Amino acid sequence: MGQKVAGTCYVKVDGTQLTLKGGAEAPLMDKTRETVVPGFFKEEDKAPFVKITPLLTSGFPLQKLVEGTDMTVTVEFKSGRVYTLSGAYLVAQPTGKGDEGTTELQFDGIKGVWS
Repeated sequence: MGQKVAGTCYVKVDGTQLTLKGGAEAPLMDKTRETVVPGFFKEEDKAPFVKITPLLTSGFPLQKLVEGTDMTVTVEFKSGRVYTLSGAYLVAQPTGKGDEGTTELQFDGIKGVWS
């Protein structure tokens, strides 16, 4: 029997559900590793994040997202896995794309947890 691992995912920011075009991206590790010489590596902490491409609908909570500095972003993947980013805030410079009615958002945060 097959197992569903991809498809529609759901994103909520402080309880407000966003409508997505495409999926969502979240890191699987909270560190990056780099080999120094075989068998030895260095490790650095990595900021937890969520990247999404939501539709700019009439009810899009633009002001809430722009001003938020301690939000909770929850991503529910079709596989049943959930990634929760706490202490979240927008980074980079989000722009609206009129030809597709979308924007690309990246939230960084304090802690990201998979469940």
